[in-house]
Amino acid sequence: MSRVLSLILALALAVAAHAARAEVTPRDEIAAHIRAPMELGPALNDQGVYSLLNSGGAAAGYVFETRPMAPLPGFSGAPVNVLVVLDLDGRFLDVRLLDHNEPIFVSGLPEHLFYDFFDQYRGLSISDTLVVGNPYGEADESSALVYLDGVTKATASVRIAHESLLAATLQIAREKMGGISSGPPAYPDPTHDEALSWADLVEQGIVRRLTVTNAEIDAEFAGTVWADDDPAARDDPDAPYMDLWVVDLGPPAIARAVLSEDGFAALQSFLEISNDDEPILVAETARHGLVSDGFTRNTSPDWISAEQGGFPVALRDADLLFSLADDVPDALHDAVDFGSALILRTDRRLGFDPASDWTLNVKAVREHGMFKPEVGSVTLSSTQSTPERFFNRPELRKPAPPWLEALKTRAPDLVVLGLFLTLLLMLLGGAMNRLAGHRHFTAIRLGILAFVTVFIGWWGQGQLSIVTAMGVLRAGVEGGSFMFLAYDPFSLVIWAVAIAGLVAWGRGLFCGWLCPFGALQEFAAHLGRVLRVPQVEPSARWDARLKWLKYAVLLALVVVVFTAPARIDKAAEVEPFKTAITTFFVREWYYVAYAVFWLVLSMTLFKGFCRYVCPLGALMAIGGVLRGRDWIARRAECGSPCQLCRVKCRYGSIEKSGRVDYSECFQCLDCVTIHDDPRQCVPLIVDAKRRARATAAHPNAGPVPAE
Repeated sequence: MSRVLSLILALALAVAAHAARAEVTPRDEIAAHIRAPMELGPALNDQGVYSLLNSGGAAAGYVFETRPMAPLPGFSGAPVNVLVVLDLDGRFLDVRLLDHNEPIFVSGLPEHLFYDFFDQYRGLSISDTLVVGNPYGEADESSALVYLDGVTKATASVRIAHESLLAATLQIAREKMGGISSGPPAYPDPTHDEALSWADLVEQGIVRRLTVTNAEIDAEFAGTVWADDDPAARDDPDAPYMDLWVVDLGPPAIARAVLSEDGFAALQSFLEISNDDEPILVAETARHGLVSDGFTRNTSPDWISAEQGGFPVALRDADLLFSLADDVPDALHDAVDFGSALILRTDRRLGFDPASDWTLNVKAVREHGMFKPEVGSVTLSSTQSTPERFFNRPELRKPAPPWLEALKTRAPDLVVLGLFLTLLLMLLGGAMNRLAGHRHFTAIRLGILAFVTVFIGWWGQGQLSIVTAMGVLRAGVEGGSFMFLAYDPFSLVIWAVAIAGLVAWGRGLFCGWLCPFGALQEFAAHLGRVLRVPQVEPSARWDARLKWLKYAVLLALVVVVFTAPARIDKAAEVEPFKTAITTFFVREWYYVAYAVFWLVLSMTLFKGFCRYVCPLGALMAIGGVLRGRDWIARRAECGSPCQLCRVKCRYGSIEKSGRVDYSECFQCLDCVTIHDDPRQCVPLIVDAKRRARATAAHPNAGPVPAE
């Protein structure tokens, strides 16, 4: 057995050097996924990151795939590759699944579910705290978490893909978009009540004013072709060119001080519908104005823009009719009347933080020439901020690590699984002989196997698979991460117990007690006996030959996982586990026929798949070399002359010599039952008869000791 293990490991190391690495998808294939009017721009590095261009050829964002930057291995050992289109504000314009090898979707659940999952990202921002799962209780408006619906029975695969997407996206944000907010912005506190007047707002700097004289604007255009194109500025250099007032109306206490009662009511009605928008009053009382003659209400103002942290803030006219409070200066009332005052809005979900400094930019425009004049502009800027006391800042609730989220999701199942495994280990560890000798042992065993099939298999999706083992092998050889195991804590617990069982009993704990498909085969065998189906058992020679087949299957899978990793999901279909357990036989007919074949065969050939073909069983048998003791008691007479246990063993794991071949033992405990039963064990029966004869011949000699 050790030679087989050495051969597999040697081959794995030999082919690892030729393993497929994360490669960048060709540019033309990426370009085909970009929606018009956007187009793919130039490459920004050698990891498949491209600039996104708008219809005018200007930079509009970034396009990248996740595999080169965040190749987190999935359950096949290969990463899930996702195409991400991100705008300059950190908003997901498009997220598409490019390719994957996740076994559950390749030939299990409908693959479109995996593709549909990524549609949920569109419109969200990297400033959002994105979590796969469902909120516990009712989420309030201050929640920092945005929940994405997972895919039932494939949560682990979806979490891996999600984490890969976030890892790659945040890498782009750090390298290319360093000013994007990494957490949720502040939002107005509706409970903050403070009596304020217009004078208070000005004195405290809550209302900001930017004044530019004609002389100052002339200085901005000095030395350009537009230097002499504003006669009004030359005629009265000390007069105001721009007198700009800016105030954030998001906090109700501020809005009450600025607006009239009717204006405040109109604003609150608007915010009830658009509660993620931050309203900002902008008024200009001098001769410049706020917008050009071609401006259309409810659109972005053409002369006004904003930025925060070096990144643009999207502004849009709220299209609100409003009036101001009585103590606001008359010049501002006039600005409202003449259309030189607007309430603009920006969406906090896109990263705008109203409690942090931001900059309002206004273009000052001049024209040169009479026919088709040449237009020039300079930018006048004002730094804005509103005190923190008017806002609530949600506690930055980072999502728990994926393994912890998975633990929380599966907590009830894990409790039940833990209780079951504890009871099972107590029975097999401390009370095995009593269990095997119980008069209802068969019923107890079948009850345990029924629980394993229904709860661990069909409900908990805890059917262990060679796919996971191959993913671990590949990650280990290539220096990858093993974190994908933590995304499925239910199966991980079973893996841990099964591996621990290798030390105590060999492969028997998992193969005999914890494998749902193995349990199904055992039920099929009992049904075959009830129906009196003729039983078939290969000769000792053929049985020994066929047992090597599973090692050949395991070796073939090791070769595939390194030489053609994209095909491992198909190769692993040699296991019927996915069909019978994961998908409840709801698959293409040929997969169902394959799984049913092995169950029907078990009615006549006891657990044929487990004994001869199962690659996971082969791996468990190799792991059985860790077994530290021979836990099945033997007598000197076992094998010579007694052959009862060997004849009764349906797995063929007892040799003629009486030695137990633990690499083939499934821990059914039949031989333990025979060994301890004075009515079945031949040496015990012979010894009992000897003592009975001795007692009859010498009735006064006392009891004859057992041998």
